Amino acid sequence: MPSAYVLDNGAYNIKVEHSHAAEPKLIPNCIMKAKSEKRRLFIGDQIEECRDASGLFYLLPMNKGLIVHWDLQKTVWDYILSKDCCPANFAETPCIFMEPYFNFASIQEGVAEIFFEEYECQSFLRIPTGDLAEYHYRKLNPTAPCCLVIDTGYSFTHVAAYINGKREPKATKRINVGGKVLTNHLKEIISYRQLNVMEETFVMNQVKEDCCFVSQDTKADFAKCRLKYPQNDIVREYILPDFTTLRRGYVQTLDQPPVVEQQKLRMNNERFSVPEILFHPSDVSIPQIGIAELVQHCVESCPEEARSHLYRNIVITGGTALLPGFVDRLYKDVRALASEEYDIKITLPKK
Repeated sequence: MPSAYVLDNGAYNIKVEHSHAAEPKLIPNCIMKAKSEKRRLFIGDQIEECRDASGLFYLLPMNKGLIVHWDLQKTVWDYILSKDCCPANFAETPCIFMEPYFNFASIQEGVAEIFFEEYECQSFLRIPTGDLAEYHYRKLNPTAPCCLVIDTGYSFTHVAAYINGKREPKATKRINVGGKVLTNHLKEIISYRQLNVMEETFVMNQVKEDCCFVSQDTKADFAKCRLKYPQNDIVREYILPDFTTLRRGYVQTLDQPPVVEQQKLRMNNERFSVPEILFHPSDVSIPQIGIAELVQHCVESCPEEARSHLYRNIVITGGTALLPGFVDRLYKDVRALASEEYDIKITLPKK
């Protein structure tokens, strides 16, 4: 079976590789400038070569999940397709390009023009990420007539219902909450309470990935955070990197020996109050419903005979879904909203 070149153009990471590969390469979809090396631009994963990654200045080709700076995006694609990253022979290999739902026609035309004219692509398929997630789920579960795909990424979260392999347009919805909102909110909280980190997006995104989790009972966890350690088993210390002896920070409990020479953050209720935005966007003045309500709204927009199948076949994709506790909390909230007659099953594919 011939392979295809698959490029998932995410706003935070681009996932790229030939279809026969075991796993994709993750390339940051950005160009970065560093204070320590002002004459050089770091494209994608070249940031690993930077000696001091503090105070990085980001040049982002995408805003709110849509391509807005074509020169930057083309530079990132040029690097990805170069021999230093993941080259492709488009004369023989078809290209599958994944895009978000509701992409503008002008952006679709621009992408097609670049790949056909600049990269001389012979076969090109542009498709929403959720369509392929549903296709893969249906291959593994051939008896499932319906599927509900939740794609929670960097810029926003989509929920889309599929019935007999076809997406229902009226049951495809979006909320403007994703990993970027969480990282920015975490930066604001830490900057107000402890240390000015408003320019440390790279580091604070790592703090979010290493420290944060989705609470199953926010009231109980907030009450626990008011206690002292060890009764408070949520509080942690995050040792910040200095980019000389330590490239990435790490989490430790309070009973471990103190690290004197390194800066550190005390992470308490921030660990779960930040991801709570996914379920209650109004907490940060975003006038939209949370993911659980969005799931219910999409299912209720479908014919009644399909609803039980949709609740039983919920599949999640996107990097934000990797937060610990996300699936359990989503199940709990959807279970509380859905009618008792419906069974609920949520699948998070392995990385």
